[in-house]
Amino acid sequence: MMAVSKGPSRLLQFSQKQKFMCLRCQWTTRRSASTYTIETDLSEDVVPDSSLLAPQPDQDIVAAWDPVQRSRNRRRQLPPSRYKFRPPRYYRGPLHPHQPPPPSSPNSRLFVPGPFSLPRLQQTYTSTLAPDLLSLLYTHHPPGTLPGPTGQRLRGWDNTSPYHKNRPLRGPRGRAVLPLLKRPITFRNIPRLEKIVVHHVIRSSDNRDSSYLHVAGMILQAVTNVRATVCKARHSIANFKMTKDVTAMAVKAELKGEDMYCFLSKVVDVVMPRIKEYKGVSGGSGDGSGNLAFGLQPSAVGMFPEVEVNYDMYPPKMIPSIDVMVCTTATNDRDARVLLSSMGIPFHGKHAN
Repeated sequence: MMAVSKGPSRLLQFSQKQKFMCLRCQWTTRRSASTYTIETDLSEDVVPDSSLLAPQPDQDIVAAWDPVQRSRNRRRQLPPSRYKFRPPRYYRGPLHPHQPPPPSSPNSRLFVPGPFSLPRLQQTYTSTLAPDLLSLLYTHHPPGTLPGPTGQRLRGWDNTSPYHKNRPLRGPRGRAVLPLLKRPITFRNIPRLEKIVVHHVIRSSDNRDSSYLHVAGMILQAVTNVRATVCKARHSIANFKMTKDVTAMAVKAELKGEDMYCFLSKVVDVVMPRIKEYKGVSGGSGDGSGNLAFGLQPSAVGMFPEVEVNYDMYPPKMIPSIDVMVCTTATNDRDARVLLSSMGIPFHGKHAN
């Protein structure tokens, strides 16, 4: 009876063992990603539990979770540093673990909000003037050819004296600094405005009276929308009653971005057309590196809308004349004149390159 009862159980165990061996042979012959199991494929050192198998919270708990109400119910608020990131005050190098955010981020200490408007001159340059300048100033070189030879930048010696032997080359005539190299104009380096510097030099006879300095600073700030800075003497000259770092010599304002385009559009559209018998800017006013300068007399400064609306506030004899220096990314005066001519500034006389 015992042998009969144990017979079926042994046969069942043998059949299950054979079935397991067949399945194991199938796993060894072909293994797919879906056939891996935790019990058979992972080692004993790996914990078989997974966070994906954890039970989900009840829907009542999820619906009752309100972090805003929870923060309001706190008797004492957390410190401000808990809610916002404060960049480090000092830059401690590129290897320090705490790095300041970029200046374009609102969290940065150097962040400057804006621009809040798009000047019409800037929009015209982006949409119309830049493609036109690329067409006017573009120089095509066929593939496989090199640009023509360039002239010698440094001057040599004529060897009329034995002392000219082995002498280093001289700089260009009339200047001590070499001019910038002219690069081919492509869509990457189209000439554009970089900054505008507006300044007024105070006469030596007016140095003792600070009212001229104050009026000039007020007018420059009203015209340019930038606070003017005072430039003091760099050297002491007794004949001109100048003391180093004490005597105020000039006031200036440096314009960039939105203020630069707004100021230039006012000069071109409002001031220059109202000047009687105005010929334009001199064609030789450049420095050879793409920077042009021109001046406006006190009568022209009074035509600015900001000065004209409050003209009675300024003494007529104290309205200053201003000098405007337009700095561009062009490398020569010709490209800079083409840029400013497209913006409406007229030029007269012989053009110096």
